[in-house]
Amino acid sequence: MSNEALLQVNGLQVAYGGIQAVKGIDFEVRAGELVCLIGSNGAGKTSTMKAITGTLSASAGELHYLGRPIAGQGTWDLVRQGLAMVPEGRGVFTRMSIAENLQMGAYCRDDKAQIAADTEQMYALFPRLKERHGQLAGTLSGGEQQMLAMARALMSRPRLLLLDEPSMGLAPVMVDKIFEVIRDVAAQGVTILLVEQNASRALAIADRGYVMESGQITLSGPAQTLLHDPAVRAAYLGE
Repeated sequence: MSNEALLQVNGLQVAYGGIQAVKGIDFEVRAGELVCLIGSNGAGKTSTMKAITGTLSASAGELHYLGRPIAGQGTWDLVRQGLAMVPEGRGVFTRMSIAENLQMGAYCRDDKAQIAADTEQMYALFPRLKERHGQLAGTLSGGEQQMLAMARALMSRPRLLLLDEPSMGLAPVMVDKIFEVIRDVAAQGVTILLVEQNASRALAIADRGYVMESGQITLSGPAQTLLHDPAVRAAYLGE
């Protein structure tokens, strides 16, 4: 694991509709890490992710990826630079097949042989997608759509993968599968920033964690330390 900060967030503020959703937060994700951002609904986690990827404008603060400022850059530019996001709600192309969705994930690449090899790798990671590769994405279950959204993002060969609430609304068996895949992807060297309401599952697989409350980061540290912190356990693990 490197000490290089792949993503550096300083003094980030996000406001919309008269609401200050994010109130000047600082955090970093180093190369090779799996970092989780946990907190209750409405804490500002998704707003933070959207500000990083440029789908929501930051009202203040600095965002650096690979040591360069990225505020104001288009999402497509960030994908070309190796920063991909799986949004909350999945966002698959419902009227396209699974195979076509995966091709869309590789739209910024032109290495056809490698794209074909990566497609097969996605099918190995998600056998259920291979079984249904010609099926329209809109006809898949929520868990299958989440798998497809993750596979599509991985087709861009990201250095940094942002996952926003990947387990939300899924059946327990699908939650198990999604967390297993996140762990596998991290083990392959992809750096991951995971936003997740399921605090215990996120902390169990992460290297480090940040706790967000009311737009501010209130706690941070090694994931195992946070997992056993009485305040975290009381607030997020129901103990």
